[in-house]
Amino acid sequence: MKVGILKEIKPQENRVCMTPSGVETMKQNGHVVYVEKNAGNGSGFDNDLYLAAGAEILDTAADVFGSSDMVMHVKEPQPSEYKMIKKDQIVFTYLHLAAAKELTEALMKTGSVGIAYETVETDTGFLPLLAPMSEVAGRLATQEGAKYLERTFGGRGLLLGGVPGTPPGKVVVIGGGVVGYHAAVIACGMDADVTILDMDINRLRYLSEIMPKNCKPLMSSPTLLRELVKDADLVVGAVLIAGAKAPKLITKEMLTTMKKGAVIVDVAIDQGGCFETSKPTTHGDPIFEVDGIVHYCVANMPGAVPLTSTMALTNATLPYAVEIANKGWKEACKSNLELQKGINYYGNKLTYKPVADAFGFDYTPVINVLE
Repeated sequence: MKVGILKEIKPQENRVCMTPSGVETMKQNGHVVYVEKNAGNGSGFDNDLYLAAGAEILDTAADVFGSSDMVMHVKEPQPSEYKMIKKDQIVFTYLHLAAAKELTEALMKTGSVGIAYETVETDTGFLPLLAPMSEVAGRLATQEGAKYLERTFGGRGLLLGGVPGTPPGKVVVIGGGVVGYHAAVIACGMDADVTILDMDINRLRYLSEIMPKNCKPLMSSPTLLRELVKDADLVVGAVLIAGAKAPKLITKEMLTTMKKGAVIVDVAIDQGGCFETSKPTTHGDPIFEVDGIVHYCVANMPGAVPLTSTMALTNATLPYAVEIANKGWKEACKSNLELQKGINYYGNKLTYKPVADAFGFDYTPVINVLE
């Protein structure tokens, strides 16, 4: 198979979807790999490293789309790329379609097949291709939240962990999954006073066993959340419903009860955000204020640390990419039920129900397009 590695074109997005080491593995499996010129520069992987791994360097995105059976990105295709996507071409990347109607409609018109990293799922409900970026985003959420609590950025002027003789900051993490766990780990490591909320009692039992004493895992409820945010210095929104739009858990009304200069970090912004007042921001302009509350809603948080993110992403996605390339997407998805759940659309058919439900579009069971 001819596999294309594209350069990211979203603002301040410096990740790349495959390292030179990943290219070498693809070559060992007998595949041709095209890499768009300078695609890896932002992550510290220059063209020479890809050439040494056996890739061919192509000058433009159009060249890569035009030459490849499968194209790989980190972020979703951008409007300038829609017309480059070919019929029956495999688009393997993060898609986050449930929060992007225009993108969904544009991709369905291309006649391609979209396999979304974020909806590949094991039989236990684990999301193996979302997990590495969730780990990065969770850790960054606390790191960035601590920074924007500084008075320079409009925050309360609070050191999250405090110092002897002063109280630590109070952190509320909404969601005890991969993002929430990693956000809480960093907050606990900073000696903050941490509360982590979840709706799964078994998950809360697990968190109670493994988290340090300055972390309180609690069963989430609207009443409890309203009370906790009043006293919070940092709130991290780490709620995920796989492939679907995020629920709005912090309302605009609740912001008026919070301390001025508190910070909220919405890690769910890729899926529409879990705060009512959220809107996507960029690394170049990451924050805004509503009612005196600092909002950090960067839609590609792991792009801030592209070297770490690119290596972690390749580790996770490469085995699946190799399987698709070795078998073709239909055979790979027939034999691998995890990968099968990643198919979001085929041609003009939506094959992932949460996306169809988000827009009221017709849904086609994925098994129908694999026959």
